[in-house]
Amino acid sequence: MGMKRTQVLQRQKANVEQALKSRLAFLSGKGIASPEAEKDTLVRKHKGDIKAVNKRLRSVADNEKRIEEVAKAKAEKAAAPREDKLGAKREKPKKGQEEGKGKKAKPEKKAAAGSSEEGKAPAKE
Repeated sequence: MGMKRTQVLQRQKANVEQALKSRLAFLSGKGIASPEAEKDTLVRKHKGDIKAVNKRLRSVADNEKRIEEVAKAKAEKAAAPREDKLGAKREKPKKGQEEGKGKKAKPEKKAAAGSSEEGKAPAKE
């Protein structure tokens, strides 16, 4: 798709450049000098269109470059041996399995009736 897009943009750029040349020729035939011709609205429009097309061409080229880099990275990743990746994961045991403790047991509570009275200070009467 990038190739077709590039061709379309190049044709658009050529058309705009031709329109700019014809407009500048018309203005020079009319006797308008170059500094004044640069202020002409159609000349400015055509120059802006050329800048926009150039920007689009750069972005298409950047996208194609990025696509090539991603494809290269995928090819390198696919070519790398899978055993190394799996072996590295299997070598590291989980923390829970290493210690083998599991959950901590809660300490046993004293009898409910006795503990409530022991912990309190004697009441004043």
